[in-house]
Amino acid sequence: MTELSLPQPSVRLDIWLWAARFFKTRSLAKQAVETGKVAVAGQRPKSSRAVRVGEQLTIERGEEQFEIAVVALSDQRGPAPVAQQLYVETDASKARRAEQRAVRIAARDGYKAPEHKPDKRARKLIRALGDLDAL
Repeated sequence: MTELSLPQPSVRLDIWLWAARFFKTRSLAKQAVETGKVAVAGQRPKSSRAVRVGEQLTIERGEEQFEIAVVALSDQRGPAPVAQQLYVETDASKARRAEQRAVRIAARDGYKAPEHKPDKRARKLIRALGDLDAL
């Protein structure tokens, strides 16, 4: 007598990424999967691929890269604390993101935004500098 194996619960990859709040809309999640910003176990998946508990995902979002393990499944977007319980991020991934964040903050320390808009005299000088490029 053979055992009947019950199908494991699964959710579409793009829906899970949206429910886990990695992307604001499902279409953005689908676009990220299609452009290669998401990898499942090192492989480039389709957006309709089924995600199961225990799978390893690598997600690129802007300048950040997340390495996570799927802990729970959901096809509904909920509050952020609930969404964060759907996955566990690796310690190496957290450390790398913190280091990249520190580098970005250090890079913009030299920039100081002006306190107010330029006055009439300053605007004339700015325009004059712009005209030098045309010569």
